[in-house]
Formats: sequence, C-alpha cells, structure tokens
Amino acid sequence: MDTKKRKDDSFVEYLIDALAALPGLRSKPMFGGHGLQSEDAFFGIVDDGVAYFKVDETTLLKYEEQGSEPFTYSREGKSMTMGYYAVPADVVEDHEMLFAWAEDAIRVARKARSTRTGRTNKKSHT
Repeated sequence: MDTKKRKDDSFVEYLIDALAALPGLRSKPMFGGHGLQSEDAFFGIVDDGVAYFKVDETTLLKYEEQGSEPFTYSREGKSMTMGYYAVPADVVEDHEMLFAWAEDAIRVARKARSTRTGRTNKKSHT
C-alpha cells in the first residue's frame, strides 16, 4: 500500500474528527490527495500529510505570519499556486483553533463562490 495514501487517510480522519461539528463535513479523494467540504463550501485540501485551507486578503496574513506556504502543484511542467495555504502544526494540534481557522476558510470559500456566481449571473443577463 502507498505510504503517502495511508498518511493522508489517517490525517484526514483526524481532521474529520476534530472538525466534526462543522455542518455537512465530508472529504473526498481527489488528484492523489483529499478535498474538505462543509455543505456547499470547498474549503480545504489535504496532500502529503499537510492540510491547506482557503485564504483571501482577510486571512492570508495570519498564515504568512506563521511561515505557511501555499499549496502548489505542477501543470505542464510549471508550478501552479492556488489560494490555499498550509495550516500551521500548532493550529492543527489545537482543536479549537483548528475549528476557528476552518470556519474562516469556509467563509472565504463561500465568499469566493458567491463572487463567481454573481459574475456569471451578470453575464448571462446581458
């Protein structure tokens, strides 16, 4: 069995247990990692034993202050960056803090989604 897969699976189980109070919380395998979703909000990525949460201009600074790095992947030989940053280890270990950071990431994901939806709707009415 793939060691990375086992590492991610057990870490995802830990995250799901720690964040169980989030409504509609679920994970799904994707691109060799896992996605984290609460109801309609895709707010996290787990890859290689690291949790990454969705960020925006209101939450990015707290991640950068902790030395967090963005989630990156390779596409056609180029390194691509997404709007997800690594959750610091001390936050992952503190369930209350982890929950608060997850709630922030969910809010950011919903805001980003409504912005995209609003743009799409405006275009379709013209």
